[in-house]
This record gives sequence, C-alpha cells and structure tokens, in this order.
Amino acid sequence: MGERYDCTECQESLYGHKYILKEEKPYCIKCYETLFSNTCEVCQKLISCTSKDLSYKDRHWHSDCFLCNKCSRSLVDRPFATKNETLMCIECYSNEYSAKCHACLKNIMPGSKKMEHKGNSWHESCFTCNRCQQPIGTRSFVQKDANNYCLPCYEKQFALQCVHCKKPITTGGVNYHDQPWHKECFVCIGCKQQLAGQRFTSRDDFAYCLDCFCNLFAKKCAYCTTPISGLGGSKYISFEQRQWHNDCFNCKRCCVSLVGRGFLTCKDDILCPDCGKDI
Repeated sequence: MGERYDCTECQESLYGHKYILKEEKPYCIKCYETLFSNTCEVCQKLISCTSKDLSYKDRHWHSDCFLCNKCSRSLVDRPFATKNETLMCIECYSNEYSAKCHACLKNIMPGSKKMEHKGNSWHESCFTCNRCQQPIGTRSFVQKDANNYCLPCYEKQFALQCVHCKKPITTGGVNYHDQPWHKECFVCIGCKQQLAGQRFTSRDDFAYCLDCFCNLFAKKCAYCTTPISGLGGSKYISFEQRQWHNDCFNCKRCCVSLVGRGFLTCKDDILCPDCGKDI
C-alpha cells in the first residue's frame, strides 16, 4: 500500500477529495473553512474558500454583501468611503458628509483636492482670483467682500498708492496731509530718518524730524549757540534780535538768572544790576 495522505486537522483521507494547502499542510475543505475562513461583516456567515473574500482594514465581506449602506449598490470595483465603519459609495458619502464648494455649490468628492479658508471650502479648480480668474493654489491671497484676490490683483484694484513711490500700500501705511505713504517712505527731508511713530514738524509741505528742523530753521541761543526750537511750549527770551534759552539767560559775571528781572547790557554781555554798577 502507498503512503496515506490525510487532512492535517481531522485525519480523514484526502484521496479523491478537494483539499487546500496552507503552509504546506493539507486540509479538507470543511476543516480549512472552520479554521481559516473569515466571517462576513454583513451576514455573519463564513466566506467559503470557493467564494470571493473582499477585505478592507481587517474586515471581510462576501462579494454579494459588499454593498453601499445607503443605496445598496454593489461596491465591487467601485470607489467607496467609510464613515463610522459604514460603507458607502462615493456619491452617497458626498451627499451625506462632503463639504460643498463655495463657488460652484457642488459636492467636493472624497479624495479630491480642496481649499479651505474661514470655514468655507472650494474645489482646487474653483479657488480662483475674482479679478484675473487664475487658480490661487497655495499662493498668498486677500479676501474682500466674500471674494478672493491674488495679491497682484488686490493691489491693482484696492490698495492705496504711496504718494512718494507710487507703489501700492498693503501694510504699514501712514496718512499725512490726507495722503497715504509707506512707513519707509515717510522720512525726514533732511536726514532721511523714518518719522512714523515719532514727533516731527513741517515747513513748506516738507516733513522734518525735530533735530533737523531746529538745525535748519530755529533761532540760535546767544549764549550756548544751540537751536531754540520753541516747540512743545518751551520758553525763551528775546531782546534786540537776540534770543536765549531761559536757562541760558544769566548774568555774565555772577551767573544769576535774569529771567523776570531787570538787566543791563555791555557789548554782547548781559549783566544783573549789581554787576552792572562796576562797569
């Protein structure tokens, strides 16, 4: 007699019967299905070795049970999606859960690219500049009155132009004499220092920082020779076309302050009455 060829599990002879090899071990059909076949998610019956086993994320179905949970159409060879482990065809999933495009109002199909901004969604092809109609993609854009604009179009249509350089002002503008300026363009006419955020003054429609204005236009103190700005309410003394800072208006000899007091002059000097007696 020849060597026996039996089922690995039940030891029944496999001669003249169908069997399946698993890891080089033979099994009769019944034992194989009991040991290794998967249970269908829908009907809870074993998926026999003669049936097609459809699997997705460690779950299994008969091909006849692999259906859309909403419309019951077969999902075999058809795109599908899942929500809370429920199978749905793409159309039903989109109607149920997908966002609608803010532009064309159609569903954005699962797996397709979409753009999102402030709670709204667009098909990638619908996310376009309202002015030039070109797709914005991942480029910077500005939203105005519920419309989207690429930066070049927004600047052409809405941005103020700097009165100095004539280029659009998108951020950091300054208003001076009812005219718009870039911060970096609004500078002292003398030293070119930016004036935004600091004290300045103007003369003949030109803006100056206080230092430049004083150096160029302010009267000079007869004692210390530095400019007397007169800005911000600072006080000074004026006498015969000469000016002094209040703190500089002192007797040449004894240095006593002459502010509010009588005084004498001797050539270019000012003296208190006591020192003037000795002249």
